[in-house]
Amino acid sequence: MRSAVQQPVVAELTRAAIFLVVTINSGKESDAAVWALCGDLAALQRAVGFRDLEGRLSCVMAFGSDAWERLFGAPKPKDLHPFREIHGQHHAIATPGDILFHIRAARMDLCFEMATQIMARLRGAVSTADEVHGFNYFDDRDLIGFVDGTENPVDQAACEATIVGEEDAEFGGGSYVIVQKYLHALDKWNTIPIEQQERIVGRTKLSNIELDDAVKPASAHNALTTIVEDGKQLEIVRDNMPFGDAGKGEFGTYFIGYARSPHRIEQMLTNMFVGKPPGNYDRLLDYSRAVTGTLFFVPPATFLANVAPDSPAD
Repeated sequence: MRSAVQQPVVAELTRAAIFLVVTINSGKESDAAVWALCGDLAALQRAVGFRDLEGRLSCVMAFGSDAWERLFGAPKPKDLHPFREIHGQHHAIATPGDILFHIRAARMDLCFEMATQIMARLRGAVSTADEVHGFNYFDDRDLIGFVDGTENPVDQAACEATIVGEEDAEFGGGSYVIVQKYLHALDKWNTIPIEQQERIVGRTKLSNIELDDAVKPASAHNALTTIVEDGKQLEIVRDNMPFGDAGKGEFGTYFIGYARSPHRIEQMLTNMFVGKPPGNYDRLLDYSRAVTGTLFFVPPATFLANVAPDSPAD
């Protein structure tokens, strides 16, 4: 699998995205519809993307633990398991999800057309668990006003952070992804002085400069989400997006993190929700609530292409 073609996990950040999580309905007909889409996904993406070659359309298809066992059986990616809830100062909940489609493009209409075509292929075979339309906000900021994704690795470092290697050679070229939908209490957040907001996040708000360690609290968001093992920082690739519904007063950030092992993201979340040490939790969670949580595995594109339309993958 070392020569496997990867799905576009480390695609360039875009101005629009759709995060579509579905569950598979009962019945072999539902399985067959998913198998058929696996083999056709690349062609479907090319067909939609051809309408604007500068639109940079991409689509990642990933599977939850139960869905993998149902659709593909054994072997299974060694670190794939259901999302583990975290009970701490705040609660990271687990929610249903068999398949994730992470659709990105420079234009929302391309994302929407791709999602529409996917759901047309899966009509009757799946039920929608969650669908979020993300957008790029001013200066790459989230809705709480801070720049998001500053510390993402790039180029080869991004691949090393996200792509499975010899540690699970059978699934080399794949990746793990965790998604969480956060809703912000913006009215409450906006009453906090900016200096206090900066201490909660760990960066300056206007200039996006990381606070010096001498003044940064140990509970700062970026302090708790920095994971170091054996003297090496374990990185992930985030492609978070703001989303909202102004009419409902709903404002949020959709967290999506790719990594070669889910352990590093799970450790970040434990630090945030429980604290490091316990009790020293992420104060951002006092203003931002996780309402979904799911773990998926992203198989290589060559794995998807080889899925037969009427039987599990070899």
